[in-house]
Amino acid sequence: MGGIKIATIGGGSSYTPELIEGFIKRYHELPVREIWLIDVEEGKEKLEIVGHLAKRMVKKAGVPIDIHLTLDRREGLKDADFVTTQFRVGLLEARGKDEAIPLKYDVIGQETNGPGGLFKALRTIPVILAICKDIEELCPNAWLINFTNPAGMVTEAVLRYTNIQKVVGLCNVPIGIRMELAKILAVDSSRVHVDFAGLNHMVYGLDVYVDGVSIMDCVLEFMTDPEKQMTMQNIAMLDWEPDFIRALRAIPCPYHRYYYKTREMLEEEKKAALENGTRAEVVKKLENDLFELYKDPNLDRKPPQLEKRGGAYYSDAACSLITSIYNNKGDIQPVNTRNNGAIASLPADSAVEINCIITKDGPKPIAVGDLPVPVRGLVQQIKSFERVTIEAAITGDYHKALLAMTINPLVPSDKVAKQILDEMLEAHKKYLPQFFKKVEN
Repeated sequence: MGGIKIATIGGGSSYTPELIEGFIKRYHELPVREIWLIDVEEGKEKLEIVGHLAKRMVKKAGVPIDIHLTLDRREGLKDADFVTTQFRVGLLEARGKDEAIPLKYDVIGQETNGPGGLFKALRTIPVILAICKDIEELCPNAWLINFTNPAGMVTEAVLRYTNIQKVVGLCNVPIGIRMELAKILAVDSSRVHVDFAGLNHMVYGLDVYVDGVSIMDCVLEFMTDPEKQMTMQNIAMLDWEPDFIRALRAIPCPYHRYYYKTREMLEEEKKAALENGTRAEVVKKLENDLFELYKDPNLDRKPPQLEKRGGAYYSDAACSLITSIYNNKGDIQPVNTRNNGAIASLPADSAVEINCIITKDGPKPIAVGDLPVPVRGLVQQIKSFERVTIEAAITGDYHKALLAMTINPLVPSDKVAKQILDEMLEAHKKYLPQFFKKVEN
């Protein structure tokens, strides 16, 4: 049969309408024949709600895309051309623990950074490796496009510990930065280019161009203006110190606030948790409201309320990447892929987030050489954290998990690291069998 088969693992996600919208908009150049939305039993109700909305969206658009819903991952994966992953092991309840437990120890609790990022990776990496075994058997030629956080670590785990090399990690942070810069500069986003390099949620803009001309000095001055600073729905807008930005001479991503403004972000988190609950609790309410909207049989488009969920530009990033691979476009996009020497300061076999030329053979990283000295050390420290975390996730080695926790710059000491690790291991025991099998044996 002609056309493309897409399999989306985590199909019951509130983000799925973004993805469907993206495929509809690009149908003229990306002939999607069928989309299989795959989920687990716990997500059955949401899968059905969002799946029926997807069917209404496709019908309204008048495009011949068949939407299938299934709880059978193997059925959904068979003969897929592209597999997208957007799942959350342990659902929002697990995220809530990732955020709340570290706060008890005066440590930032965040979904992809610090102890929370560590535990999200420990839960997620064994699952992505199991998915990869199915892909190798059922659709060995498929591209795996991973949106599941922590995207950089998940991508590196696939590259290091599976036979799948057709994998790309994706995040909406770089495209969000470029779009926000376009707004600040009052120009069309197509005229703006940013040289991105670093790691997922640790990426920097090293230069900015409009129509091919560098305007970095202008952008850095813009960023000293509180009215023109950038963040995301899930990260508090705390102003950068103007002289720090001038000295750094790079554009930090919103997640850098956790590292450069640790004390202020911790106080902000504690305050927000007291007033509104953790971010997971806020998101749970947002999701409940979204799914109530999605149930409306008259709704046949992506509702604007979805942007409050933090998924702005999600479909653009995801669908642009798939379209560029399919059509061998050779355009430039920031993605997570094997470094291959593009960033000299990091191991060649590690996953990095960097601008790439996107071809039918995948992303070709654009070399930047060494990262600037002011940002190099932090990026290398986070890469060490990522590498040790991945090893811990695969082996279930308690000591590696403790080492990863202590290496992370958001954790103040080895003693605090052990206290948090022990409590979080117990809290997430259901989803971390690799750490408890040895104890039981």
